[in-house]
Amino acid sequence: MPKQQGIKIIAENRKAYHDYFIDERYECGIVLSGTEVKSLRAGKINLRDSYVMVKNGEIFLIGVNISPYDHGNRFNLDPMRTRKLLMHKKEIIRLFSKVKLDGLTLVPTKCYFKDGRVKFEIGLARGKKNYDKRDTEALKQAKRDIDRAIKSRNRG
Repeated sequence: MPKQQGIKIIAENRKAYHDYFIDERYECGIVLSGTEVKSLRAGKINLRDSYVMVKNGEIFLIGVNISPYDHGNRFNLDPMRTRKLLMHKKEIIRLFSKVKLDGLTLVPTKCYFKDGRVKFEIGLARGKKNYDKRDTEALKQAKRDIDRAIKSRNRG
């Protein structure tokens, strides 16, 4: 069977973009079982309310729900278990120092297949205040109104 090429997005964490300013993004691999990969191919993942934690020089994904595979029987694992992410040691140390010193947090923003392997995109994030969220929403609404006005003007 030929190796799959390109990127196929499985899930995006839109809530992360609503709740945080994403400053930097990093790609990392993940340690999964076979039935979890099959479940991901079916798109059964929920990234909402999940986060990334650095512990003992390793990086872990917490709060991600990968639903059990339908035909997995006894090989299915706990859907909410903590999963280890795979990154270079230097990157983990750099992220850990930014999280500790700057008060930032790590959140998963995207899950996708890249050349047949499951990858996660994690973002170094700063929290938004309520007024920041309102400003972002107001800008989106203004852009929608402008686009709508231009479209109706071009029609008529």
